[in-house]
Amino acid sequence: MERDSVILVNENDVAEGEMEKMEAHTRGCLHRAFSIFILNARGEMLIHKRASTKYHGGGLWTNACCSHPQPGDNLLESALERLDYEMGMRCELKEMFSFIYKGEVENGLIEHEFDHVFFGYFEGLPQPNGAEVSDYQWIDVQALKRWVAQSPDAFTIWFRQALPILLDQMTLKSFS
Repeated sequence: MERDSVILVNENDVAEGEMEKMEAHTRGCLHRAFSIFILNARGEMLIHKRASTKYHGGGLWTNACCSHPQPGDNLLESALERLDYEMGMRCELKEMFSFIYKGEVENGLIEHEFDHVFFGYFEGLPQPNGAEVSDYQWIDVQALKRWVAQSPDAFTIWFRQALPILLDQMTLKSFS
């Protein structure tokens, strides 16, 4: 399930074309992405450590799942499929918000994404794909906030930016 192309977008998330994934990350082109955050009934958040073989961010902790929809794909369906592929889990997802971020990552790459953030609940044991995930854990949200504050470089750039927005949203919205 290799994803070789990304959808180039403008600041309003209007598609403007497509580009090979590595070229987009080398040039820092704005493209569509999604990030999935999962909680369990105990209020713990699922995070995972990216496999060391990932093209960037290997060995960093991040949210349950993150990727890019392919040209022509439905965003929600793409998120659901990728969650199953990476973490071996299925649950309902709700899009919470979107935001744009840009930042340099290793290997001379630049993340510049219009990131759609999805949220869901899951009970059970994930079955992570070893090509994508080297470790995972359920963690108390307050403990996670402290960890991110103390060791920000242990986490992906998008996770550090999306987490506080999501936590603000969670205090403002009902999750029914």
